[in-house]
Amino acid sequence: MSRLALGGRIDRTRPIHFTFNGVRYGGYEGDTLASALLANDVAVVARSVTYGRPRGIFTAGVEEPNALVHVGNETMLRATQVELVDGLEATGLNGRGGLSTEPDGNRYDKIYAHCEVLVIGGGRAGITAALDAAKTGDRVFLVDEQAELGGRLLSAGWNDWLAAGIATLESAPDVRLLTRATAFGHYDQNLVLIAERLPSGGRLWQVRAKRVIIATGAHERPLIFANNDRPGIMLAGAARTYVNRYGVAPGKRAVIFTNNDSTDVVAADLKRTGIIVEAIVNVRAGEAIVDTFPSPPDSPSPLAGEGRGGGAINGVLIAPLTGDGSRREVECDLLCVSGGFNPTLHLFSQAQGRLRYDEGLACFVPDVAPANVEVIGAAAGDLGGRGQGAIMPYWVVPSDGQEWSNHFVDLERDVTVADVRRALGAGMRSVEHVKRFTTIGTGSDQGKTAGINETAIIAAQLGQPVGSVGVTTFRPPYVPVSFGLLAGRNRGDLFDPIRVTAIHPWHVARGAVFENVGQWKRPWYFPREGEDMQSAVTRECRAAREGVALMDASTLGKIDIQGPDAAEFLNRMYTNAFDNLKVGTCRYGLMCKADGMVFDDGVVIHLEPDRWLATTTTGGAAAVLDWMEEWLQTEWPDLKVRLTSVTDHWADVAVVGPRSREVVRLLFPALDVTPESFPFMAVRQGETAGIPVRLHRITFSGELAYELWAPGWYGLALWEAVMAAGEPFRITPYGTEAMHVLRAEKGYIICGQDTDGSVTPQDLGMGWIVSKKKPFVGQRSHRRGDTMRPDRKHLVGLLPIEGDQLLPEGAQLVAHPDGAAGTKMVGHVTSSYHSAALGRTFALAMLQSGRERLGSTVYAPLNGHVIAATVTEPIFYDKENLRRAS
Repeated sequence: MSRLALGGRIDRTRPIHFTFNGVRYGGYEGDTLASALLANDVAVVARSVTYGRPRGIFTAGVEEPNALVHVGNETMLRATQVELVDGLEATGLNGRGGLSTEPDGNRYDKIYAHCEVLVIGGGRAGITAALDAAKTGDRVFLVDEQAELGGRLLSAGWNDWLAAGIATLESAPDVRLLTRATAFGHYDQNLVLIAERLPSGGRLWQVRAKRVIIATGAHERPLIFANNDRPGIMLAGAARTYVNRYGVAPGKRAVIFTNNDSTDVVAADLKRTGIIVEAIVNVRAGEAIVDTFPSPPDSPSPLAGEGRGGGAINGVLIAPLTGDGSRREVECDLLCVSGGFNPTLHLFSQAQGRLRYDEGLACFVPDVAPANVEVIGAAAGDLGGRGQGAIMPYWVVPSDGQEWSNHFVDLERDVTVADVRRALGAGMRSVEHVKRFTTIGTGSDQGKTAGINETAIIAAQLGQPVGSVGVTTFRPPYVPVSFGLLAGRNRGDLFDPIRVTAIHPWHVARGAVFENVGQWKRPWYFPREGEDMQSAVTRECRAAREGVALMDASTLGKIDIQGPDAAEFLNRMYTNAFDNLKVGTCRYGLMCKADGMVFDDGVVIHLEPDRWLATTTTGGAAAVLDWMEEWLQTEWPDLKVRLTSVTDHWADVAVVGPRSREVVRLLFPALDVTPESFPFMAVRQGETAGIPVRLHRITFSGELAYELWAPGWYGLALWEAVMAAGEPFRITPYGTEAMHVLRAEKGYIICGQDTDGSVTPQDLGMGWIVSKKKPFVGQRSHRRGDTMRPDRKHLVGLLPIEGDQLLPEGAQLVAHPDGAAGTKMVGHVTSSYHSAALGRTFALAMLQSGRERLGSTVYAPLNGHVIAATVTEPIFYDKENLRRAS
């Protein structure tokens, strides 16, 4: 065992047993898996991803590139961050993880929070900043990725200042301390995402802060030399952490290789604990380590961790930097390296902060900070606390013969200096291009110990200053984040929440077959005993065309629009005008995206002078609201308009058919429902069975129809009242399939089915709804040469020549039946149905030069046969619109 007799912050009265790669070991509460493995003399923890070289623990924190492990169903964890618990079973990874298809049984939650000050980093600088902020009475969050606050001080030895500072923060009423919590993403307007680790899962915090203070410290970086990847080679600061914090000796005989002053305390701590320091090699003194030597294999399976053999370091070769003079070999089982420190600026850069290279510190430091973002401590380049002192930048130590294939730059990705040189030889010059060519920085550690070394190597090869080469883009997440944490409880049955209307229980009780529309469960059709789908839909369509039928239309998107500028806003959003629409009436509206293509449609209702309500397609409700809000907030903030989603607030029962007026009259005897008093597209108020109802003369079937709207909690009662009133007329419920047949017979489009983001109103034959007197979103795009081409696809009708043949939706159309050479697709079928009213099949299609093809024949080549169809106008039923106005 390599456990020191004294030292560390672990509880040696609480032993823990765990297994690694199937071998049982012991540790203590307070250990990490990494410290416990070192205490058990496990030097080799994995094999490298490309070359299969043995690798050992290299760091003590989140930047670890080698000791990746699999624990339970969680993969790509860092042994340096896995806290030891009794019964832990871990497996080393050879650079690649694997996802389990089994549920991990963990619980993941999401929390949204706000604060005035968010401090990221719980070291000396972060604690000081939190203490200062707490004095103002502001809400303060202090977040740190480790299990306890203290940062680097935990590796230097506990002190009274740290204990007092933490006690003060814990007692402050408006301060929240989060440990085991890593801030991994810094987004616009100081939105910071934080992954909190819990014993059985995790929490995703989404914190919006008025001010963010970044106190994330700095990462130590290595020096690059031949065979610098052997187990037993470790960052100097990590060795100090294992000795002082965990009471673990990572080796017995050490060599220190450095270019700065930070290793002075490391040497002192190693000697204090009984570790022999065989040599201190300092490039500032004119010498360097040029190569390392391995121990002979002492086990057939070094991954199991039996001893220090199997490629672990056994010695180093030291030579003058001048390349001449005597060389010496020094035996050791621990090599502590330090090439200086890189301020941890990932979050700063994610927030669009700019960096600059500091020649004196030999690292990139903050330059221009975003608004309300401050960087302090080592992250700001204040490396005095790290003891770096005067540094002599020295990036790569050459070896005999200038062989670069064993000088490793990125340990996790197995990338060498030779790979970087090869990228430059291939013509790469940008650090971003070299990154992609070599894969440096693309591993799960994002090159935390490799990034600036890559930059420096490129700079040296190109003869440029390091600062001019720059660094690669820092992107979130700062650390790997599990899919389970991102999903939270939105998985399984909750992955896509199911929405049902207030009338849903009635539909279930009557045996409705449902289809998913957006997130809604909508009745597809209502089969009776012995009926198949086609029979049921035919019966439902006949009821709507010949008698009376009703439909649950509650899923329509509904947006409440209020404010003195509401009419102007609607005029800009829709292709047609609304400033002349009277209160108590409604109008069909069409909406385009900025490219002029049809986006959504619906009915807009004028309820009060400054209050309107717009309906949308069921699946488009959220997208339309988002689109409206985007224009209000970014382009027209001067408009006094408020938008509110009220989709769930209103239940909507559509009463359809030539006898619908009789049913409505029974329901609302006090309301005059004659055509003269209640014309098409009018709105009226009424009450039935104690239910307040708003009635709309709207139709999506082409028949006389009414939509009855009531607050959602009355939905089921209203439906049952309509069913009771319609019983003498054999009222029939119908579903979405019958609705589609009815609307297609009238040539009414469905956005998202008959449109696909490449269709203008003119393509649909709806030029009549495009105003020429007012501006609207997308208007200019209608004047582009491309959108005005006469050979664009246009909406047409299709009648299969054999009236019982059904064209498949999506079928491609050609102009010639024999597939002759040169024949190309001229269109596609968008909607296709059997029609009881027509006594045959019919379809809608988008067809190139459609209007010029009226009366001609097109063909749908299918698997083994061809369906021929005549091109017609897209309206098949009641072209004069007599029935809806009756």
